[in-house]
Amino acid sequence: MSYDYEYNLKTFAEIHYSDWVIQLKEKIRKEIEAKGKEYLLSIDENAYKSYLIEEYTFDLLSIDLTSPEIGEPEITKEWVNNVIYDRNTQIEVYSFNVIYKYFGSSEIFKIVPNPRTLVTLDVTINERFSTVSFKIKISKRDPDLFNQAKTDRETHAFKNLENANSNVQSWNSQLQDSIDSIYNSIKKRYLEENDFFAAINVRVNKETLSVFTPPTLKKKIIPQPTLLKGQEISSEPTMSKEMYDDILKVIYDSGKNMEKKPALYKDKDEEGLRDQFLFVLETRYESTTATGETFNRSGKADIILKYSKDGSNLFVAECKFWHGASEYSKAISQLFDKYLTWRDSKTALIIFVTNKDFSNVLNTIIEETKSHEHFLKENGKRGESSFSYLMKLPQDKNKQIFLEVIAFHYDKI
Repeated sequence: MSYDYEYNLKTFAEIHYSDWVIQLKEKIRKEIEAKGKEYLLSIDENAYKSYLIEEYTFDLLSIDLTSPEIGEPEITKEWVNNVIYDRNTQIEVYSFNVIYKYFGSSEIFKIVPNPRTLVTLDVTINERFSTVSFKIKISKRDPDLFNQAKTDRETHAFKNLENANSNVQSWNSQLQDSIDSIYNSIKKRYLEENDFFAAINVRVNKETLSVFTPPTLKKKIIPQPTLLKGQEISSEPTMSKEMYDDILKVIYDSGKNMEKKPALYKDKDEEGLRDQFLFVLETRYESTTATGETFNRSGKADIILKYSKDGSNLFVAECKFWHGASEYSKAISQLFDKYLTWRDSKTALIIFVTNKDFSNVLNTIIEETKSHEHFLKENGKRGESSFSYLMKLPQDKNKQIFLEVIAFHYDKI
């Protein structure tokens, strides 16, 4: 079934970057001109330009190649020419759909970058679930043959990603100047027109004048908690996957920005670092409250996001400094054994690493998590130091818990 948010294309082969830039600039020009003279001469110019910058800035594209989803194959019969016997032979063919998670703007998949490598691949983009997928066909049940085919298609599909991102980064960096140039030229034309009208004594009907405010700055839609109606029981709040994803992105982006600014984390303990994240979370979502050092079950959790109408938990997180593999394993046990109840299904463990060898710590986190008694399976990767897992609750082995382990490198603490 086809939806508006799902479509097929050849990766990085749809429109040349230079033409893409021309089209975007023309789109900006038309958007500004559509507002009309009265609007543009009455608006707060800086606020309107800020809106346009937000509107036409593109998030760079990344693709999680670590854990693609591979669906059940479609098995068909196909005729092939047997060169040995010089005749057609019917064989079984296995068609697999390989699906990857992407992050950033899907618009970038369309761009033919400059420079580029002359390879591409037919893929399917699903913007609702932020996935990109392609087909693999093999005629033998051979894992090596499948993996080689997957690697070849990954190369063809995503070879130009870095160059396309580089082009889009150039667009983003020059956007302010582009908007200034387009806006100022249109405004200048309108001002000269008004000066001409004044010179020949054309009067403007003052009754048509009005006060304008700039459009609200475009913000990413922030998912909010919803209330699920029970069957003849009480209503129960739940956090959607979209909201969980947003919380984790906020934590990850905030923590990475702090890595670049040692003054924000230097000389801070766990509580001081935790408060940096609470500050961002506590006002971001409607109908929620974010608290620190809050009792839950049999201990105090570092971060709890609650549904404000009835105090039910939506999200629980624990913050820890890295003190080696053994202490990390204990931190997982502490989170699951002490703080989580049966209804706490979405959680995170935030690790502050002061070691110089950050890569070695990340490898240890991956191995130790997989060997933990509560581990069920890996569930993807959100970034270089953000790992997703499905875990089991100690009190109920059938209850699955989403755990995100996010590590930050604060080596100047």
